[in-house]
Amino acid sequence: MGDTRASRSGRLGRLLAALALACVLPSALQAADVPKPGAKACPAGTLYLTFDTGSMSQAQLIADTLRRHHIRATFFLANEPTVRQDSSLDPSWAPYWKSLVADGHAFGTHTFDHVYLRSVHAGHVTMRPQFGTQAGKDMVMDAAGFCQELRRSADAFHGMTGAAMVPLWRAPGGRTAPQTVQWAEQCGFRHVGWAPAGFLGDELSSDRYPNAALLERALANLRDGDITMAHLGIWSRKDPWAPGVLEPLLAGLERKGFCFATLREHPAYRDWIARPQPVGQKEGRR
Repeated sequence: MGDTRASRSGRLGRLLAALALACVLPSALQAADVPKPGAKACPAGTLYLTFDTGSMSQAQLIADTLRRHHIRATFFLANEPTVRQDSSLDPSWAPYWKSLVADGHAFGTHTFDHVYLRSVHAGHVTMRPQFGTQAGKDMVMDAAGFCQELRRSADAFHGMTGAAMVPLWRAPGGRTAPQTVQWAEQCGFRHVGWAPAGFLGDELSSDRYPNAALLERALANLRDGDITMAHLGIWSRKDPWAPGVLEPLLAGLERKGFCFATLREHPAYRDWIARPQPVGQKEGRR
């Protein structure tokens, strides 16, 4: 009886307000759970793992560990002797390389015979192959010969896998000269080194540099954007690096908030890789 038009209007207004809040609240809560645009999923940054061929003694372990962590890396390939009494770019290794291609890794050339720079004089470079028919002998190379050495690995890899290498190379020992860097770029390959903290030490003496020390150093010193370097096996190290270091290293870096990518995504190389390639030279392949 005291239910006036004004009171009914007030109750109706409160009811409509409650209904509006009920509709808005779930959306607001859902929006709060969605990361804001630009939110960084990798608070510590991105690292770029790279591996050179070496003895291949730890090749499968490294592939399996990367696969378990869903990490993609970049591999630099030379035709090196392996613990299986063959060489790393022999057809016998095709199943291994194909499996890494399927996992989404990237691949570059490490020269074919693992040739070291010795000197540069009068427009020619003197190189010394570590392996192959000219192993241990100094060879004078011009631009064409040097480019052929780089492309031999790319050609062998493509022949085994049907995949092209990215147009990147790494000099054995990291030894370059302005002449070799220029020649390589003229035939399509940009050089890739590694960060000081990215030298993971797997080729050092395990007596002087035990795995625990190498692990601690890497976890403490690696920073956003660093390129790391290790091998798929080292003949001389008594206590192999990968079995003792790789798994705890990746787990520790992930806990610190690092993500991982191939050099296809590295800001110093992605534009080089994406640029149009001359005919017959697509991604370092003839």
